[in-house]
Formats: sequence, structure tokens, C-alpha cells
Amino acid sequence: MEQICAPGVLEQHTVMAAAQVSIRFLESEDADAVYKAVDESREEIAEWMDWCRESYSLVDAAQWIQSNASNRHTGSAFEFGIFDKDGSLLGACGLNHINKQVRLANLGYWVRTSAAGRGVAVAAVSKLVSWAFTNTDLHRLEIITATANHRSQRVAEKVGAAREGVLKSRLIVFDCFQDAVMYSIIRE
Repeated sequence: MEQICAPGVLEQHTVMAAAQVSIRFLESEDADAVYKAVDESREEIAEWMDWCRESYSLVDAAQWIQSNASNRHTGSAFEFGIFDKDGSLLGACGLNHINKQVRLANLGYWVRTSAAGRGVAVAAVSKLVSWAFTNTDLHRLEIITATANHRSQRVAEKVGAAREGVLKSRLIVFDCFQDAVMYSIIRE
């Protein structure tokens, strides 16, 4: 059952989460933590992201982290781990599908099941947006989420992304087309 908070309680909770969440580039020694977070959350993540298949392994996590370093070097993607104040991995967020010509990127995120619903994604995405506009020349960040993925839509709305509309058959997950909601964050 979804909990409803009195005005101000949610914002206070998110501010507390932001102070306790950090993002940083993942390193090879994070592979085990990434694998364990994905494994714990496989059912929830796989509903929306087809990279999270049943066969996802520690090798997949290590290869993804290794490819992140190469993508960062070319400026084609910037992927971060989301960590709590104790250094535990809570999920990941990043910028990918970067189009340098029109200065836009896709902004994506996922949070492990045990950390969901605590403002972690909102805090991490806020930090990622700040990083993007400080460290790149990107002008537009897009969040594209399945119309049925209400949790992801709430994250987009809480970080101030503008809802632009519904795109028919915009996503494909496990060979099934899904309509998606388009959100944007524009550099001020």
C-alpha cells in the first residue's frame, strides 16, 4: 500500500536522502556490488529494462563497468553508481545515447529494491543533473519512461523535469513495444 505524506514531509525526506546519497563513476572493484544489487532487484528492474535478464551475471556487471570507462573517454556516456553514506551501492544513474550535435542525452536510473521508496533516485538524479550541466555542454536531458512505470515518472516530476507528452511505441522491452512518457530537463 502506498503511503501518503502530509505536505512538507516528502520534501524533508528527500532532502535527508540527498545529504546521504552520493554518485561516482563505477570502478572494476564495484562489479560484485553491482551484480548483487541487480540480482536482488531482478524482478522489479526487468519489468522496465531488458538488459536485466535472468542470465545477468557478475561477468556482465564487470563488462558494463569496463565499457563505462571507454564511453566516458569518448564522451558517449557517463554512468555513475549511487552510494549511501556508508559506501553501499544503492543503484545506478547515468547519461547515455548522447547526441553531441544537438547537445542532448538520455538520463536513466534504477535503484535496488531494498533502497526503493526512500528518495534515493530523486537525490541521485538531482546530483546527476547538476554534474551534467557543470561538466558537459549538454543542453537537454531526456527521461523516457514507460507509461506504466509510475515510480520512474514520479522521480522525473520530483526533480523538476517537464512532462512533454506520450510517445507511441517508443520503448521496446523484451521485444514488446511500449508507449512512453517523455520528460525533459533543459539547461537554464
